[in-house]
Amino acid sequence: MNSNFQLMGKEAVLYEEIQGGRIRCTACNRYCLLKDGQTGFCGIRKNVGGKLYLLSYGLTMSDNVDPIEKKPLYHYFPGSYVLSISTTGCNWMCKYCQNYDISQRRKVDGMTLLPEAAQRILRNKYIDGVSYTYNEPTIFAEYAHDIGVKAKESGKFNLFVSNGYMSKESIPYIREFLDAITVDFKGNGNDMFARKYIGIETYKPVFENLKLLKELGTHVEITDLVVPVKDLGDKEEDVRFLSQWIYKNLGDEVPLHFTRFHPDYLMMDVDPTPVEMLERFHKIAKDEGLKYVYTGNVPGHPLENTYCPRCGFKVIERRGFYVSDIRLTDENMCPRCGEKIAIVGKAKLSKNKYWEWV
Repeated sequence: MNSNFQLMGKEAVLYEEIQGGRIRCTACNRYCLLKDGQTGFCGIRKNVGGKLYLLSYGLTMSDNVDPIEKKPLYHYFPGSYVLSISTTGCNWMCKYCQNYDISQRRKVDGMTLLPEAAQRILRNKYIDGVSYTYNEPTIFAEYAHDIGVKAKESGKFNLFVSNGYMSKESIPYIREFLDAITVDFKGNGNDMFARKYIGIETYKPVFENLKLLKELGTHVEITDLVVPVKDLGDKEEDVRFLSQWIYKNLGDEVPLHFTRFHPDYLMMDVDPTPVEMLERFHKIAKDEGLKYVYTGNVPGHPLENTYCPRCGFKVIERRGFYVSDIRLTDENMCPRCGEKIAIVGKAKLSKNKYWEWV
């Protein structure tokens, strides 16, 4: 960490002034109301003299290069690589967070990475885009925005790995640079699960935001981390409801990923998700009409591949986060039956030993 680089941050865009020097942050659905000197729930947005400052602007906790399948995004330029950027803090308090040392940290910290420096990194021809990830990117939307605009100037795409709990005011601002998003449900979207393990009252804002993002032309994929706590994270009726909602509101071509939980943070006493449960949930989603359903965090499982929804031909083969074979036409059609596969961009094989060229 660069302890010599001290920032007061940068004045935020997503807030409104209230009488008496108070301000309301409008980055996410918490809408924190802050007096002078107070910091929001996320730990990085602070009222300084009646103005809201993003304290983490220019400080990143991560600048890794990852395969896009790690996010997971399977239908947006498969096989591409992204510069992954995060800050400290989060607007959720998930008890199982595998990135808790970043997301639950309330000391603003990080390595200096201003947008101009990020743009220089993006000149690398093997990096295809930027992923704002590891903690909730909405809380550092202004920082992501300024990097994202420069990324687009360099011909790169931008994606969010998000909990979807942004405010309605933030979406037009984010959409100025955002191309794709994967929204990660937990507990299959069960509100009781959300109250007990996440610290929010309801998933309703997430559902509303997904519809709006899709209407605005954002490429959307859904992740469902299956935390197998009894009667909360293992209920088939919740999976059926989530699948039906996606089908009705987002369409049958939006990919849904059921990912395996591994014990972490405050939930070390919960066993990993049984693979059989993921397979059962996969079948429910397919039965409800979704064309592209996957299992995640089970490397080598056949349900991490992409199959033609008409004839069942394997059109993209994966091993974990890496694309090992592609059997698509140049127009992203199934070579066997001619079905158009719902993929944005051209798929490519994952590089071997990609760390040697970044």
